[in-house]
Amino acid sequence: MICGVLNLHKPAGMTSRRVVDVVARLVRPARAGHAGTLDPLASGVLVVCVGRATRLMSYVQQMRKQYRACFLLGRSSPTDDVEGEVQMLASPPVPSREDIERACAVQRGEILQRPPVFSAIKVQGHRAYRLARAGETVELAARPVHVYGLEICRYDYPELELAIECSAGTYVRALGRDVAEALGTAAVMSSLVRTAVGPFALAEAVPLETLRVETLSQVLRPPRDAVAMLPRVQLTPGQIQRIQHGQGVQLAGCPQGELAACNAAGELVAVLRPAGQMWRAHICLVG
Repeated sequence: MICGVLNLHKPAGMTSRRVVDVVARLVRPARAGHAGTLDPLASGVLVVCVGRATRLMSYVQQMRKQYRACFLLGRSSPTDDVEGEVQMLASPPVPSREDIERACAVQRGEILQRPPVFSAIKVQGHRAYRLARAGETVELAARPVHVYGLEICRYDYPELELAIECSAGTYVRALGRDVAEALGTAAVMSSLVRTAVGPFALAEAVPLETLRVETLSQVLRPPRDAVAMLPRVQLTPGQIQRIQHGQGVQLAGCPQGELAACNAAGELVAVLRPAGQMWRAHICLVG
C-alpha cells in the first residue's frame, strides 16, 4: 500500500480540501489528508500525507511555518483580508519604514494573539466564521503563539510585504492587523504564500497540476520526513516484530520523549513512547 508525504504547491483560489480530493483520487484506496490548512486566498506549501502516513499529520501540523504576506495599509475588513468587504479609512496615517520596524519588533517572540473572527476555531461547538457570517457577535480569547521572525521585505505605501516564521496556530492575517493597529491604522492581507513547513520548502514543492499516478512514487517523500524533529533510533528485526505485536522493547541511552524508530534501511516503522522501563509504539506503520 502506498505510504508517504507529498510536498505540494497549492495554487491560489483553491481550497486545501480540494487539493486533498485530487490526491485521494490518485492514491485510492489509500487515504490522504492535509497537515495544515491554507485558505483559498493563499498559495504555497501544502503537505499531504498518504496511506499510513496520515497517522503522522499532527507532527507536521506542529512544525514551524514560513510565509511571505502582502498587506494593504489604511484599509479594514471583517475577515482581515481582501476576501471580506474592504473599507478605506478616512485620512489614515502613512507610517515610515522605521515606524513599521518598531511595530514588528513588538510582535516577535512569544505573544498573545487574538484570532480573526472569521476563523475555523470552534465556539460552543460552532465554527467562528459561520457564527460571524450569521451576524452573531463572536468573542475569541487571545492565545499564545511564537513569532520567530517578522521582517519587512518591501514597503511602498499602501503595500507592505512581510517575511514571517511562526509557530503552529499563528494567524498571519492577525499579525498584519496587529502591526497596523500599533501604527494607528488598519490593514488587510492581499496575498499569502507559505514558503516552508518545517523541512518542506516551496522550492521543492510539486505543482498540483503536474501530479500523475505514474510519477507519484518519484515525488512521494518517506514518512520519516514527517517526524524529522524526533530523535531517531534503529531497531533490529526482532524488535520490529515485537512492536508490530503491540509489545514493548528495551532501548538503552535514548532521550526521554518520543523516538522515530527505523529499520536498517532507514524507513520509519513506528513512533515510540516510553512505558515504564520499555518503549512501545504510539504510532505503528508496519504490520
